[in-house]
Amino acid sequence: MAAPVDSVGKPSAERSPFNSTSFQKKTRSKLISIPGTRPSVQNGQLLVSTGVTSLDYLLGGGLAVGTVLLIEEDRYDSYSRMILKYFLAEGVVCRHELFVAAAQDNPDDILQELPAPILDDVAIHKPVDQPRLSCEPQDSLDAMKIAWRYQNLPKVQSALASTSRFGHYYDVSKTMEPEIRQAAKCHRFYLPEHPTQSSTTHSPMIESYSALLKSLQEVIHREGFDIAASMPKSRNILRVGLHSLGSALWGDDLSCHDNPRHSHALTTFLYGLRALLRSSLAVAVVTVPSHLIQDRALMGSITRLCDNAIALESFKGSERETNPLYKDYHGLLHVHQVPHLNCLASQLPDHKDLAFKLKRKQFTIEVCRQGYSVQSNCLSRKLSIHPFHNVTDCNPSSEKPVCTFVCYWVTKSKVKLLIVLCWCQSYYSVTFRGNRV
Repeated sequence: MAAPVDSVGKPSAERSPFNSTSFQKKTRSKLISIPGTRPSVQNGQLLVSTGVTSLDYLLGGGLAVGTVLLIEEDRYDSYSRMILKYFLAEGVVCRHELFVAAAQDNPDDILQELPAPILDDVAIHKPVDQPRLSCEPQDSLDAMKIAWRYQNLPKVQSALASTSRFGHYYDVSKTMEPEIRQAAKCHRFYLPEHPTQSSTTHSPMIESYSALLKSLQEVIHREGFDIAASMPKSRNILRVGLHSLGSALWGDDLSCHDNPRHSHALTTFLYGLRALLRSSLAVAVVTVPSHLIQDRALMGSITRLCDNAIALESFKGSERETNPLYKDYHGLLHVHQVPHLNCLASQLPDHKDLAFKLKRKQFTIEVCRQGYSVQSNCLSRKLSIHPFHNVTDCNPSSEKPVCTFVCYWVTKSKVKLLIVLCWCQSYYSVTFRGNRV
């Protein structure tokens, strides 16, 4: 269609506003570019890695900035502490700032135990020698080489595989070099070094949590992590690691009594922590000894006040430690909650039967294929299932139906009896070569 005659030859400023179009070219919004982060493909939220690549996959690609990850500790606080050190070590490699708070161990001792990154030519920030990071510029990524013994291995297990690469590998048998660790800026909160004063005002939060929240708030405002503050030339991420909140060492009686006097102290702190992180470029990992908390309803409130929640169930000291079904694992991992950010429904993990194991040099999370679903286990191992009616292990006086299966492992020309599974009196009993476990 030709243009109107009266508008031809006139400048665009003198044309009638009715002749101008209201359509504008759609342009991509500029995302904040921070080393060690990437936007989520699901909701566009900025993500950071936990340091454990398989855990990143379970959480939807990583931890969203401004959220809280709750880790329910195992009974001996071995593996929950390991995940916390992975989280802090990833921050050191990506040159994020750290905030570490503890009541039992000095934060300096926790930092000295960080695992060493397994990289050959990683451009970690060292004085003079390596001033650039592997996760910063694009040309530096091409120069990064993984150690030869890990080059042909997948980052995560096949069941938890991810198409994109995020995070780094770490060797738990070695500690991080001091020059790498000291290059990262770290803020420490050690409770014995912060004497608490009795407050005259009635507050549901105890003094130790109030001092911790106040210290974290000062760091966020002073270092420029507040989103509302004026944007500096370069933005960074603050990684917050809070160890064993809710224990008696923090002055909290939540894990000491059935009816604690400070029953709402931890929930009030988590409410304030999440509100503080929502308006800042910070992400937190909090560990809680949930096995010491008797009130399950209160533990449910603690879980709902966090964005992500996982629980570690260690086999150490239990009957499952000697059970042949779990010989390849050190414990189970339960995903209790995933965040609902910029979406109506969150992305739930594809698998619920998850287990973890600590190898000689690496902590991994896998799909537990033994002990939960015998049928899927048989299919994955190419087992043939045949009915077997000569029941000797079940109670003959039981009124409930008896269903017994014999699973055979089929090899080239041999058939080996593997499992006899009997169901009787609404329970399962598993027999290996005639020995009940």
